Amino acid sequence: MDLRMTAFDSPLFSVLQHLHDAGDDSDKSVSGPYRTYARDAKAMAATAADVKESPNSYAFVVDMPGLKSGDIKVQVEDNNVLVISGERKREEEKEGAKYVRMERRVGKFMRKFALPENANTDKISAVCQDGVLTVTVEKLPPPEPKKPKTIEVKIA
Repeated sequence: MDLRMTAFDSPLFSVLQHLHDAGDDSDKSVSGPYRTYARDAKAMAATAADVKESPNSYAFVVDMPGLKSGDIKVQVEDNNVLVISGERKREEEKEGAKYVRMERRVGKFMRKFALPENANTDKISAVCQDGVLTVTVEKLPPPEPKKPKTIEVKIA
C-alpha cells in the first residue's frame, strides 16, 4: 500500500510508509530496531483480545487455537504492564503432502495491557481451555476511607 499515492505527503506518513514496508522481508536495508518494531507491531495487531471487568477482577481473554501451554508466555513487566506472548509454529510437512492454501497465521504474537492501579499483580492466574486463554488479575481491596481527624480546640 503506497500512502504517497493517496495525497498524504507529510513526514509522518512517510515514516509510517517506511515502517509498513519494513515489515516485508524483501527490504533488507531497514536496520534492526525498525524491523523489530514493525514485526512487534504486526504481532500485536494480529492478536485479538477481550478485556472484562468484574467487581473483584479483570479478565483478559485471547483466542489461542492449536497452541500448547508451553507456547504461551504470560508476564508482568515494570509499571504494571501485562504481556501475553508466544509463537505458533508451522506444522511439519509430511512427505508427499504440500500446502495448497495456507491461511492460518504462524509466527510470534504479543499483546501488552496497562493494568490499572488497583490490579493485584501478585494474584494473577492463566488458564488455556479449548483454545481460549483467560488471564485473570484480581483487584486490590479498595482503600479504607480516611476518617476525619478531630482536633481539640483549647480555650486560652
